[in-house]
Amino acid sequence: MRLARPGDKKELPPLILYKSDGAVMYGTTDLATILDRRETAHPDRIFYVVDGRQRDHFEQVFRAAGKAGLYPEDRLEHLWFGTMNGKDGKPFKTRAGGVLKLRELIDMVDQKAAARIAETGLAEGYGASETAAIARKVGVAALKFADLSNPRTSDYIFDIDRFTSFEGKTGPYLLYASVRARSILRKAAQAGAGAPGAPAVGAPEERALVLMLLQYGDALKDAFDRRLPHYLCDHAFRLAQSFSSFYAACRIVDEADPKIRAARLGLVAAFAGQLDTVLDILGMPAPERM
Repeated sequence: MRLARPGDKKELPPLILYKSDGAVMYGTTDLATILDRRETAHPDRIFYVVDGRQRDHFEQVFRAAGKAGLYPEDRLEHLWFGTMNGKDGKPFKTRAGGVLKLRELIDMVDQKAAARIAETGLAEGYGASETAAIARKVGVAALKFADLSNPRTSDYIFDIDRFTSFEGKTGPYLLYASVRARSILRKAAQAGAGAPGAPAVGAPEERALVLMLLQYGDALKDAFDRRLPHYLCDHAFRLAQSFSSFYAACRIVDEADPKIRAARLGLVAAFAGQLDTVLDILGMPAPERM
């Protein structure tokens, strides 16, 4: 099937549907899959999340699907991504030189996360099962955030030490911020400090946090419209940084003025709710405590 169009920046070869011996090609099965999805799932759009090295192939398939009347071409999207590379800049491999399996990668990060938690004492006094569950959530957050926080179409370097750190722009840093906020709310309730009230703006750090909370809608829209989750990751990190500054500068549970205390607890609650929502969207729920 000829698919080239006037104005193409590069030549797009015809899509071969079957060979002379009758054998079908990858493009043929992809077109059949599009037809099956159209008939069984009735999707509004179809997204293909596949390595960027397959861009030409999907350009052929999408044009062919539109030309054959199988599915509108403008509702088929290839959300291609870059590669995770080793420190040598080449696609990450095992020490033996083979392709690293996802299961092996997850286990590697889980083990590193458990070691990090042991080093920092964040699960000191917890039972073995709870500690393991926390380590698993930290490992998942480390791996997912490392992948999603980079622009989707860019390559990035696999650095397990940086990914699992509780400092800097990492998944574990966000989890700790969430746990800290919910811990403040629990302590306030236990101390009888009163219920959270409407957030108010007094200190500069309060104002900065409120303004950051208000940017969530734009970040979510950009992430969706552009199919680029790093916009949401960037927002989550900046939000956590703003909360950290607010926490360091402002008294909360021990604030003497009940109106200010209620307003600040309200700000903590708003932060915790928004950050947990973002973490849920990104698929990295925080543990109850650390």
